[in-house]
Amino acid sequence: MNMKKRSLLAVVALLTTCIAFAQLRPTNKDGINIFETPKTDTEFKGLNVKIGGALTLPYSTLDHSNAHGEYVSDNDLTLVPLTNNFGLPQANLFIQSNLSDGIYLNFELYLASRHHNETWVKGGFLQLEKMPFLPWDFVDDIMEVTTIKVGQFDVNYGDAHFRRSDGGLTFYNPFMENHIMDEFATEIGAEVDVHLGDFTLVGAITNGQLNPSLQKIDTTLAANRYSNGKMNPALIGKLAFDKQINDQFRLRVSGSGYYTAGSYRNTLFSGDRTGSNYYGVMYHVAPGTSAYTNGRFSPGFGDKVKAVMGNLFLKYSPADGVSFESFTTLEQAKGRSTSESELRDANQFVTDLVVRFGANEQFYVGGRYNVLKADMASAGETPAYKADINRTAIAAGWYMTKNIMAKVEYVKQNYDGFPTNSIYSDAEFNGLTLAGSIAF
Repeated sequence: MNMKKRSLLAVVALLTTCIAFAQLRPTNKDGINIFETPKTDTEFKGLNVKIGGALTLPYSTLDHSNAHGEYVSDNDLTLVPLTNNFGLPQANLFIQSNLSDGIYLNFELYLASRHHNETWVKGGFLQLEKMPFLPWDFVDDIMEVTTIKVGQFDVNYGDAHFRRSDGGLTFYNPFMENHIMDEFATEIGAEVDVHLGDFTLVGAITNGQLNPSLQKIDTTLAANRYSNGKMNPALIGKLAFDKQINDQFRLRVSGSGYYTAGSYRNTLFSGDRTGSNYYGVMYHVAPGTSAYTNGRFSPGFGDKVKAVMGNLFLKYSPADGVSFESFTTLEQAKGRSTSESELRDANQFVTDLVVRFGANEQFYVGGRYNVLKADMASAGETPAYKADINRTAIAAGWYMTKNIMAKVEYVKQNYDGFPTNSIYSDAEFNGLTLAGSIAF
């Protein structure tokens, strides 16, 4: 065998090695209801790389309306007519590497998404479960209960981001879409998780921005007049209690917070770079229209942000193949843009109930209710109106294998409190959405 063939076989063997990356969350059905990755014993057998992917193909039969009547091309307050069709498929690529004993690299790309249809990098981080490069025993003792992440990663604010859809990866979410006010961003920083029995303590510091900028903030501009002129870090903290009370009942309760004194382009509530799974709703086709966040709503806190979230997760399994699962989010956020002098409020409540049944809980049905109330500014000053948005969703799904699933959802969403010159004035949308997903 010549050197070229041996090299090719070595690469193939490296990329197809089947090892259990116990410290990195599975991207298929096995990853459902995993929050912070628990500490488990690992064994290093040399450099290993696992390639994974996720693909979602959606179909939409949604309709929408607002106070401005039928679509008129030169009236950007009217809504574009919709038809039933497939939406743009989304796909993710995962590269997970075990670099050394207790040291992992998680790297993720968006192969295609609604925002960008070309391949681009989501982020990547180094995860340390051990520090074999430090020779001190006390470090080994600390790392027995500690996980450290460094790089660009999902901000660990709240628990809702562990149950959301992210581009092609939709296995974790029993519903089609994420929260109306979607708490998700990737930021550069470091996170430390300390596992003490059933408790997990999280502390993190990031740069507070998804897309960093080295340009100094010009506070002489009217648009930046209330900025403190600094690129301030974001501080994140969480305390979670997660316990399997007995064979039938699991309880997780957590409280977390996110704070930045000002970052100029904070995207905690608008950081998704893939897009909503409610294709086409609530927009008018016009040059420059951004249409990939359909059905979501950001309060526009681009500068200072103070947010707290409480989550309650309950799972009751009375018999093999049957479980009742509930997840509730209560959130209060305050923030402003660089052109605002006062903080505004945004409050969100979400609760859902999912019943899983069948062999290995391969089927489920569920319902979710989501309401958001947010004070919105006018011309960068005092709150002008209160946005009031509510959503009801009923969903069902089938995991044909742990790597293949299909789901369907009926959704109805209403918009209240918006002024007459808003596209959301007396608006609503409803209908069915379907999706088939593959993840490995």
